[in-house]
Amino acid sequence: MVFDIISAVPDLLKSPFEHSIMKRAIDNNLIEINIIALRDYGIGKHQQIDDYQYGGGAGLVLMPVPLHNCIEELKSKNDYDEVIFVTPDGESYNQSTANRLSLLKRVMIILGHYKGIDDRIRQKHVTMELSIGDYVLSGGELPAAVLVDSIARLIPGVLNDATSALTDSHQDKLLAPPVFTRPANFEGIKVPEILLSGDDAKIDDWRYQQSLDKTQRIRPDLLEDV
Repeated sequence: MVFDIISAVPDLLKSPFEHSIMKRAIDNNLIEINIIALRDYGIGKHQQIDDYQYGGGAGLVLMPVPLHNCIEELKSKNDYDEVIFVTPDGESYNQSTANRLSLLKRVMIILGHYKGIDDRIRQKHVTMELSIGDYVLSGGELPAAVLVDSIARLIPGVLNDATSALTDSHQDKLLAPPVFTRPANFEGIKVPEILLSGDDAKIDDWRYQQSLDKTQRIRPDLLEDV
């Protein structure tokens, strides 16, 4: 799967993809991540990419012309399944959306900065708007890293154990059960005996019940659609 990411501050995206699971996925050609510097499409001598908003108000807005030119150039070379804009006023991102996006071949992700992007870019080019939470960040770089990581780990071969992603929180509308590793007794707190029993069926039942109890206690809203 290919991710083409347009950023006003591309250096902010380097570290998340240069380590651990994401780096291995890139090295193994399971995913491709291209970070495009919006400044390369800036206007004039100083490569301007932002300006004050019409109507007044604090904060700069990413201008439509540099973004449009960048998007059009990318579209002339590639076909995109989705053009995603990450924004606090977008649709709430969840595991179901991650699952669906992981089946695509190529997506473009547009990142806002400052007060966001000129709305005409949203009207003309964007096919999906996603929010990673009801809060505001300085730009879209961190949300983009979240999107790519959550999608890429679902692609076959990215995780060493293909079943790992299937047992994560939210995959089945439930929070994940508690997990334990050695030692079996830590500071007087023992691993539940059922996990040491070797009885896979009983362990599965225990984990399901733990997930259900945890979800009812912490996120009962997840059970409304179950």
